[in-house]
Amino acid sequence: MTNQKEIPLQEPQPRRLACSRCGAEFGCDLSGSCWCAEETARLPMPVKGEDCLCRECLRNAAAETAK
Repeated sequence: MTNQKEIPLQEPQPRRLACSRCGAEFGCDLSGSCWCAEETARLPMPVKGEDCLCRECLRNAAAETAK
């Protein structure tokens, strides 16, 4: 059996994603400090068949729903 204190804990690495709408590559930091947490736009996520959106597509989608 391995002693848990001997196993070094690794910091979670940001996920590399491709925007579901435009294909732009961006990072998603699952530690809670992701750029999207700073955005004022809030949409129900995910839309069926989509994952996260890049900053530009998130803002565009929020603008469309505000109309």
